[in-house]
Amino acid sequence: MFSHIMIGANDVKASKVFYDAILGELGHKPGVMDEKGRCFYFTNNGIFALTKPINGEEAGHGNGSTIGFSATSPEQADAWQAAGVANGGVSCEDAPGVRSAPVGNIYLAYLRDPSGNKICALHRIV
Repeated sequence: MFSHIMIGANDVKASKVFYDAILGELGHKPGVMDEKGRCFYFTNNGIFALTKPINGEEAGHGNGSTIGFSATSPEQADAWQAAGVANGGVSCEDAPGVRSAPVGNIYLAYLRDPSGNKICALHRIV
């Protein structure tokens, strides 16, 4: 459904350190910087990217927006969150754990990245 997700970052290099750490916990390679100072994470299904806003204004997070990353286990989601906190992220929402959802039980861990974007790691419990 999605080709890519790009979010604004006030300090792309600091955000790259953060996302390299958390996405590395999910098995992804470090981001690749381009000549415009943007950072890209490539997968077989799509692209996640970081950029300074092209209008020159400060990056801001969307109120009510969350970007979710797939985790293969609750332990991987916990490692993802620990890597995020150790690299400039801040825990938010409830503590990592099982939540009941219309699609069944899921394990969630939430963070705010260095620019304030809300992200989560999600593992679907079968």
